[in-house]
Amino acid sequence: MAAGSANALNCVVDADIDKVMNRTKTRPLVRDTVPRRNALIFGLALGVASFALLYFAVNLLAGLLAIATILFYIFVYTLGLKRRTPQNVVWGGAAGCMPVVIGWAAVTGTVEWPAFVMFGVIFFWTPPHTWALGMKYREDYERAGVPMLPVVASTEHVAKQIVIYSWVMVGWTLLLVPATSWLYAAFACLAGAWFLFYAHRLHAGAKRGEETKPMALFHRSNTYLMIVFVALAVDSAIGLPVLV
Repeated sequence: MAAGSANALNCVVDADIDKVMNRTKTRPLVRDTVPRRNALIFGLALGVASFALLYFAVNLLAGLLAIATILFYIFVYTLGLKRRTPQNVVWGGAAGCMPVVIGWAAVTGTVEWPAFVMFGVIFFWTPPHTWALGMKYREDYERAGVPMLPVVASTEHVAKQIVIYSWVMVGWTLLLVPATSWLYAAFACLAGAWFLFYAHRLHAGAKRGEETKPMALFHRSNTYLMIVFVALAVDSAIGLPVLV
């Protein structure tokens, strides 16, 4: 419900630019199949309900973190960063990192260092993931006046930034090794090498001036993140001895 609240409110704010982007022009608010007032009420109601459920069924910390995430997503990312800076998804992407922190708080009642490491994995994953999408839909963002990095920088520069963030992301996953076993470490390394191969291939193609296929990296980024977190969950469930 918290995620649905943030998404609904984001659609209310972005209805004007969604109208001029091919990727988003069929959304309900653009086609007027849902009135903006209704969507606003729906989004606010979901946010309040998510806090109430987390507070009464889980704990206050999880509820407060969920509300803080919704507010950050709408006011910092959507209203503050998205239309003003190419760094929008870098800092605004912090909202998408919060579910792992909220989950940790829900189970433990606290926020400890592994939660911040998981936060960092998604934080550094977000730019390669989103910039790959931005490369594909560069004309859409340009038409909407959203200064995504692929709009204001060359394809080679964007691909280079994707490589840099990908290396940091893979390195960051290894910070969880002290709290896990060889199983997680093996999957983190293998999945990281797999993703880095395709990130470097995208950069090499862009550097040679060839036609790039950023959506291939975009889809692989989803698979990569799934592998890392499934490996982490299985490692935790099995309870193998930690490496450190």
